[in-house]
Amino acid sequence: MAKIFCVANQKGGVGKTTTTVNLAAGLAKVGQRVLMVDLDPQGNATMGSGVNKRELALSVYDVLLGSAGVAEAAVLAERCGYHVLGANRELAGAEVELVELEQRDKRLKQALAAVDADYDFVLIDCPPSLSMLTLNGLCAAHGVVVPMQCEYFALEGLSDLVNTIKQVHANLNRELKIIGLLRVMFDPRITLQQQVSDQLKDHFGDKVFNSIIPRNVRLAEAPSYGLPGVVFDPSARGSKAFVEFAREMVDRIDTL
Repeated sequence: MAKIFCVANQKGGVGKTTTTVNLAAGLAKVGQRVLMVDLDPQGNATMGSGVNKRELALSVYDVLLGSAGVAEAAVLAERCGYHVLGANRELAGAEVELVELEQRDKRLKQALAAVDADYDFVLIDCPPSLSMLTLNGLCAAHGVVVPMQCEYFALEGLSDLVNTIKQVHANLNRELKIIGLLRVMFDPRITLQQQVSDQLKDHFGDKVFNSIIPRNVRLAEAPSYGLPGVVFDPSARGSKAFVEFAREMVDRIDTL
């Protein structure tokens, strides 16, 4: 049975897509079967996995509208070692078209049920806004991985996300919970980041992953080559941190 996780944060620019593609590549590296679902119309996670969004015959748009199954639409990102259910600009129109459909917030969940036995992990890259697309992701998922920078405004965004998850849990998906908070773009030389990191640990305890992703130039360069950092430069500090995080994810799932 596949474990399905959203990578979500209502604050933009916190590294959701970087986290999704590198965690997918890290999990593939440690022997897991992975499907990465791109729910953002910008298609950055698709391009960042080495898949050209402009050449997709079928995308997550077709899956949400029921004109294709996940098995048909997913493509293998060969260099990365995982499958990609990609997105492109078509997906922006899905917001409007989903409104008229039955069980519009459960379309992705129903589609993923058909490939449940084919994967160990399904990672969903959500847009930064709370849209019908994000809602589909949250309704399909068993849990949420929250990447966040250790800065003051990130704490405010986190409280909004926790409230959203509580509402979805209460009304739409009783399985949904926060799996853990991942500290990203971390620079230990900045006192404020250390302080916020300590606050997170005090408040959320073991919900904070032990792995910390450092601020790393190679991770930032990787998308311009259409690859996750883990594949682009496996020896970089950030890449090694993501592989460690993937191992921690596998261990954490075993204890859930």
